[in-house]
Amino acid sequence: MERREILVDPERMEWEKIALPGIQIKYLYKDEQTGASIALCRFEKGTGIPESHLHASNQFMYVLKGRFSYPGIEVKEGMLYINPKDNVHGPSVALEDSLVLEIYDGPHYYPEKKPY
Repeated sequence: MERREILVDPERMEWEKIALPGIQIKYLYKDEQTGASIALCRFEKGTGIPESHLHASNQFMYVLKGRFSYPGIEVKEGMLYINPKDNVHGPSVALEDSLVLEIYDGPHYYPEKKPY
């Protein structure tokens, strides 16, 4: 198996819009075989994921800037939110403009349950 180092410069990448308004993403890494990914996510204040949902892998979100909330949880700058595979969570909302590093160790969603 070939191993190689990868260097990514997010400053040279464009923000991508997703189906939900006010949220943009930069994929820093994607493994097409496993579905694992690392991305920067930018949330405008008041935006978020409007419904409860679950993921097909473990989700890790490190807040670089801002803060957002899930029911009963407020995640602030410098905090790490870990959501285990198949745990129903949400909805979420950005309490201020936020920048998050989001990591999945496998696919985001099950093919039959992809909400967006």
